Amino acid sequence: MWQYFPAERWDDPGRPATGTLQGAATSGEGCRVELRDYIAVLRKGWVFILVLALVGVAAAAGFSLVKKPVYAASAQVFVSTETSGSASDLAQGNTFTQQRVLTYSNLVSTPIVLLPVISSLKLDMNADQLATMVSATAPTSTTLISISVEGTDPVQAANIANATSQSLTNVVQDIEATDASGKSTVKLTRVKQADVPSTPVSPNVPVNVALGLLVGLALGIGIAVLRETLDNRVRTELDVEKISDKPVIGGIAYDAKAAERPLIVQVDPRSPRAESFRTLRTNLQFLDIGTGARTFVMTSSMQSEGKSTTVANLAIALDSAGFRVILIDADLRRPRVAEYMDVEGNAGLTDVLIGRADLEDVAHPWGRGKLVVLPAGPIPPNPSELLGSRAMQDLIERLEQQFDYVLFDAPPLLPVTDAAILAKKASGAIIAVASGHTHKGQLAAAIASLENVGAPISGFVITKMPVKGPGAYGYGRYGYGYGYGQDDGATASVTPPKQPGKKLGVLRRAGR
Repeated sequence: MWQYFPAERWDDPGRPATGTLQGAATSGEGCRVELRDYIAVLRKGWVFILVLALVGVAAAAGFSLVKKPVYAASAQVFVSTETSGSASDLAQGNTFTQQRVLTYSNLVSTPIVLLPVISSLKLDMNADQLATMVSATAPTSTTLISISVEGTDPVQAANIANATSQSLTNVVQDIEATDASGKSTVKLTRVKQADVPSTPVSPNVPVNVALGLLVGLALGIGIAVLRETLDNRVRTELDVEKISDKPVIGGIAYDAKAAERPLIVQVDPRSPRAESFRTLRTNLQFLDIGTGARTFVMTSSMQSEGKSTTVANLAIALDSAGFRVILIDADLRRPRVAEYMDVEGNAGLTDVLIGRADLEDVAHPWGRGKLVVLPAGPIPPNPSELLGSRAMQDLIERLEQQFDYVLFDAPPLLPVTDAAILAKKASGAIIAVASGHTHKGQLAAAIASLENVGAPISGFVITKMPVKGPGAYGYGRYGYGYGYGQDDGATASVTPPKQPGKKLGVLRRAGR
């Protein structure tokens, strides 16, 4: 047995668990999830939306600048009918005139009216081309015909409008029925002459820019929503809560230099990322696992989700609070703990399970606290069988009597079954979920693999979480940015010993 000396603990581990952690959503938050999701989409994609809106404005402005200005000139013709002057004749004449007005307005774009215009103005176009520039309207219940002409030359547009109104008057005079004296019964009089327009009607720059802005915003929002809908990666705590009702007990900030300094709690104890591990430690203390034993298996869905660095830093954080902790590398396929903790890894868990070495001979005390590290040892041909053996069960029971926390670093759940087998023997499994890396389907499958064997799930730790931007929503409670320093002076005592050439059997036993 190992001899440990009494030390005041950072907190009382025997304190009853609260049952609800900071990461758990309350029932009142559920009704706000939908609105919060939409707001999160807009916040996450605001740059993309803004870019498309600006592109829309720029496109509309460019179109307005490139397009030649179009001017509109309008002339107006009054249609009247000759009558005898009696009331009945006037009524009949008015009805006849209103019926004729629509016919006359349709005549405006015909060659019989436009050819004389082309001839008089010597236009370099045919009747069909001119017809595209000329239009006529007849307001309801009136005997007026408005002739409008649009063109790039304002003077020409006004001349065409006036010439067309005159040509229409002449044509109607020729083709309409005449009275006994040979005069036409219908008379057209130009009541409004077309003036040369000073401002173009097209392009309308303000309207075009506004439309471009609206189209850009609509496209940006639509694409952002579509991208979020098609995105199947776990990015926030809400994504985890939709997959499982187990609590999120911690979040670890993304650190681009994590590979260079994996033990951030020891290297930079004042950093926000180190504080997030201490927050994880606090949540883990009050996790209701229904038993006095505190044996946890740290695993993930797939590789490269930060489980090994998370469990190593968690072990250091627990040790700095005065707890007796043993960190065991149970990843018998790709062990990393010995490398991270800078201890000899040629012998370890494998040797203990097959009876080739005693635990005391291959486990390493780490730092100046009460942390013990057990490497994986040689990689065996049958990792799953070793982890599921009776020898492993006996080892766990033995360690639970001597340590406050037993932490295992286990392989990912989806490639192999090692973690599921081991978690069934432990108090629970803690699943590391890499923000923006883990797929929702992968996380669901990992949870199912544990549930299928009856292994308890203690909670989730979200790793690689963004510290800026909308993706960092709600993560302040994990300790980011508070700037806390060393807790109770503990981190100052956690200095890993230099281990080169160190012999096995360094663990102090009682009586030594």
